[in-house]
Amino acid sequence: MSTQLPMSMEHHPDILEIRDHYERIVSTPRAQAVEALAVAAGLFLAISPWVVGFSGFSGLTVSNLVLGLAFAALMAGYGSGYERTHARAWAATMIGAWTVIAPWAAAGTDAVRRTVLTNVITGGLMVCLGMAAVSMAAGLMSRRGMASGG
Repeated sequence: MSTQLPMSMEHHPDILEIRDHYERIVSTPRAQAVEALAVAAGLFLAISPWVVGFSGFSGLTVSNLVLGLAFAALMAGYGSGYERTHARAWAATMIGAWTVIAPWAAAGTDAVRRTVLTNVITGGLMVCLGMAAVSMAAGLMSRRGMASGG
């Protein structure tokens, strides 16, 4: 009778290989650039009502503050938990899409040019960064599927 305990999944060779692959992906300049730009875009969105000068629109001010911080938090964790970031990247993309339409939805007809420009440009950038993160995660997942034969 064998007294050897079965090997845990944490030490399975495939799991270790996948973790090494994730580590190589997040250490690429592209992944680091996406993460850094995304955090900067989220923080800019959060402070934009005061920087650009439209803090008088309270609904839009709160929306930009909360969603800017949420976007930065979602994308700041991108590199540390790469294997779990596919859903985060989609959520960040949706935050960017909301940012584009928020001046009309939150401020209504009172939206002025600077609020619209700020949100459309920042939101468009956020959508692009979110989609870049989605494409990296999707590319990794498809390469993993091809490598495993499934």
